[in-house]
Amino acid sequence: MKRNIILIGMPGAGKSTVGVVLAKKKGYRFVDSDLVIQEQEGRLLHEIIEQEGIDGFLEVENRVNAALELNHSVIATGGSAIYGQEAMAHLGAMGTICYLKLSYEAIRDRLGDLNERGVTVREGQTLLDLYEERIPLYEKYADLVIDCENKTIRQIVAEITTKC
Repeated sequence: MKRNIILIGMPGAGKSTVGVVLAKKKGYRFVDSDLVIQEQEGRLLHEIIEQEGIDGFLEVENRVNAALELNHSVIATGGSAIYGQEAMAHLGAMGTICYLKLSYEAIRDRLGDLNERGVTVREGQTLLDLYEERIPLYEKYADLVIDCENKTIRQIVAEITTKC
C-alpha cells in the first residue's frame, strides 16, 4: 500500500479543504505544498510569480515538490504542480495521486481574483485556456480520478477513503 495521498486539480477544486478532512479521517498529516513553497522561499506565491516570472515559479514549485519526504500524509499540491515532471514522478512514487475533477463552470464560479490566489496564468491566457491546457496533464498523472461535481466534502472524502 502506498504511504501518501496526493491531491491534484485546478485551483478551486477543493484540494486543501478535502485534504484536511481526509487527513483527519485517515489519521494522516496534512501538507499543503503551496505553504511549504512559501515557507521555504520566505515569500508568498504571488510574490514569487511577480519576482521570478511564471517559469521561475514553476521551477521553484518543481524543486520543492520533488524534495518532499513524507509518510502517512495527505498532500494538497498547487494547481500547477503537474507541470513539474520530476515532482510528479517523485509524488507518484511516494503515494496515490488523486485528481479532484470539476467542470470549468464550477471552477470559474469558485475562483475569485486569479492573481491574488497565486494562479499561474500567462499574459493573454484565460481561465478556460488554462483549464483546457491542464486537464490532460491531471488525467495523465492521476492514479485515481474523483468526480467532485455536485458532491459534498464528506462524499468526496468517503470516495477517496474507500479507494485509497
